[in-house]
Amino acid sequence: MKEDKLLYLGHASLRIITNEGKVIYIDPYAGDNYDLSADLILVTHDHYDHNDIAKVKNKNTDIKIITNKEALQNGKYQTFNLGYVKIETIEAGYNNYHNINECVGYILSLTDGVTIYIPGDTYLTPQMKKLGSRLIDYAFFPCDGKYTMNVKEAMKAAQLVNAKYSIPYHMNPGSNFSEEIAYKFKVKNKLIIKPNEEIILKHFK
Repeated sequence: MKEDKLLYLGHASLRIITNEGKVIYIDPYAGDNYDLSADLILVTHDHYDHNDIAKVKNKNTDIKIITNKEALQNGKYQTFNLGYVKIETIEAGYNNYHNINECVGYILSLTDGVTIYIPGDTYLTPQMKKLGSRLIDYAFFPCDGKYTMNVKEAMKAAQLVNAKYSIPYHMNPGSNFSEEIAYKFKVKNKLIIKPNEEIILKHFK
């Protein structure tokens, strides 16, 4: 059976290739590895460093593009089931730069059971307390300390979500990665992924 793969493009940009070979880009902006034809593009909010959809030049004819506008409609968080992935929209924001009525995060559930939490640009949210029981496999946490949580707050968020692996990202405004901030992110089961590094995703029961 083929495996799910996740490529960290830098900043808050990710690429997932599912075990079916479907290609998902999340918050396209950083990096240059956008050659694979997209089946799905997810955008958490309208800021330029998260929604450079034009960077994904190769798109399959049946591509699905879900932005925060489709994901949050009339105050209701939407769920999308595309067969190869289920996408649950969750709350995000809670700071002066990110309005909770305009920003979202996502939980992705792949067909082999792998779950991934993509929070977008956020501070601590009430919903994080409920995610600990979900047994999420991989969770990302922004920690730039200005537009999102700082490292200490991100560590608190990681404790609440309690994923199998907690991954810091969106570390510095205008910077893709920071060794210093990654080191300070001290939580159980920390996983550091550097820009252009790809990992195999596994479901942990």
